[in-house]
Amino acid sequence: MFSGKGGVGKTTLSCGFARAWAEQFPQERLLLLSTDPAHSLGDVLQVPVEDKPQLLPDRPNLQVQALDADRLLKNFKARYGKVLELLVERGSFVAGEDLTPVWDLSWPGLNELMGILEIQRILREDNINRVIVDMAPSGHTLNLFGLMDFLDEFLNALNLFQEKHRVISESFAGRHQDDEADAFLEDMRSHLQAGRKLLQDSAHTACLIVAIPEPMSWFETRRMMESLDRLQIPIGGIFLNHMLTANADTDRLLEQNHILEKFQAIALDKPLIAVAQRDREPVGNEALDHLMQTLTPALAVAGATPAPSLDFQMPPRYEPTFPDLIETGHRLVIVGGKGGVGKTTVAAAIAWGMSDRHPDHAIRVISIDPAHSLGDAFGQSLGHNPIDLRPNLSAQEIDADALLNQFREDYLWELAEIMSGDTGDENLQVAYGPEAWRQIVSQALPGIDEMLSLLSIMERLESGDQDLIILDTAPTGHLLRFLEMPTALGDWLAWIFKLWIKYQDVVGRVEFMGRLRTLRKRVMQAQKKLQDPRHTEFIGVAQAHSAILAEAQRLTQSLADLQIAQRYLVHNRYEQGQPMPTEQFPQQTLIRLAQLPRYLPSDSGFAEVPLGQVQLASKLLF
Repeated sequence: MFSGKGGVGKTTLSCGFARAWAEQFPQERLLLLSTDPAHSLGDVLQVPVEDKPQLLPDRPNLQVQALDADRLLKNFKARYGKVLELLVERGSFVAGEDLTPVWDLSWPGLNELMGILEIQRILREDNINRVIVDMAPSGHTLNLFGLMDFLDEFLNALNLFQEKHRVISESFAGRHQDDEADAFLEDMRSHLQAGRKLLQDSAHTACLIVAIPEPMSWFETRRMMESLDRLQIPIGGIFLNHMLTANADTDRLLEQNHILEKFQAIALDKPLIAVAQRDREPVGNEALDHLMQTLTPALAVAGATPAPSLDFQMPPRYEPTFPDLIETGHRLVIVGGKGGVGKTTVAAAIAWGMSDRHPDHAIRVISIDPAHSLGDAFGQSLGHNPIDLRPNLSAQEIDADALLNQFREDYLWELAEIMSGDTGDENLQVAYGPEAWRQIVSQALPGIDEMLSLLSIMERLESGDQDLIILDTAPTGHLLRFLEMPTALGDWLAWIFKLWIKYQDVVGRVEFMGRLRTLRKRVMQAQKKLQDPRHTEFIGVAQAHSAILAEAQRLTQSLADLQIAQRYLVHNRYEQGQPMPTEQFPQQTLIRLAQLPRYLPSDSGFAEVPLGQVQLASKLLF
């Protein structure tokens, strides 16, 4: 499994690794699988890649597949839908017919949920000898692995639903006869245990972390390794991509050698492999195969650390630049794009630039990426509670757990009681009480990050205590899930209202349903604000690489489908002679941001890196 910070080359290395393995083991069956909702296997392999596994022409033992979560849910429903509806019916007040519409709603966390079930199924059935998985960026990869605990607890809750049926059967018939629900619970428990065992078995599984020799990548790699250890997922090693040679810029070599020492410290006994920087993108069969032949131990690449240059040259500032986003009346700026293209630096720079220009306005920059790196960009530890960086500029990194605790208190505990149909009879507490529903609600629900982030941003905008909010978002696939969340949450609430109308004489809870109606109105208002170009500005970030540009085009189209305007695209790390094909983005104004220096001398007028890079970028963007 390949994962790491977005944009570091996970897909490139997973493709190259899969091709090398297929050549090394010609008698074995291999599968290269993408679980990232923003699939890019096809962009790197230069062949169409779909949900149906297909063989590569020159590697007849290697199949390639991009998982379609909606298709997997459809298959899951066909196989288990009726028995799951039966179990929920037995554990709640609703009839099975009321549950059928749920399958057609948009499920938060669907990609991670279907991804972990499919990976476990492939490993368990053992029809493929070797599986290479191109994972989503680190934050959502960790969410996927964390779903193993959620599924265990969810299964325990379903067992409590079935226990209600067993109690009733024994009360009226004197005994309980096992049925299809008992068989499902037993089979699923066995499957989940077997899948977890294989994923946590170092003889079968390894997570290979891809990184680049830059500070923000090192910070995220360290956090990911700590999380994988807690989840008991074996770590197979670290690939350091884009390693520079001795003839590179002095400040970049200085940074690389310094960071290399830090990577060596966290790698311990794990392999640390260097992947050299290429003049051209390694896309297509020939380039990928050549890339894999050049892998070397990272320490063998490190040369003598050069002395830092004392001469500072201000990078060029290119026209056009951004307009003043406060003078234009905007309240929300969303910065998005493929992982690793520089979203966080651009978001931080916009916030810094606006705070420079408007000392009398309150500005906040917020990270909603579960793999936060906003604090890394500012060189300061951030958390869920906002921290003042300047008198008029604050920053925070949304903590989904903290938001979820409040959301439970506001809505979920009471919703669990409603769904349980609690009779209040203490003698039948296991069978009838809300224990099972509370058990579900007490978990870190899959896909909850995007929904809770939306509610948090809504609250900030409604309070009016900030004049401008800048969002540093998750990579493309999960950014789109955030932007789709108003529609998804609105549909779920509408389903709950229909249930309540049908069963209101039994359920009651008029005051609670009034609060849910208010919530839905707020969500719909948030959607209107996201779609209002006078209120919300979406700014894309990209670099001049084919895979990045292909994903940027898909993002632009998805935004148009969501009726969200995108007027600007930042060409990050722009260098002379590296133009971006503007014909691919005819509706966007291109903002060019030059390559930022890795080292800033004390007399440059800027703070030390990384904050100094943010300050410098703010001067170049406005």
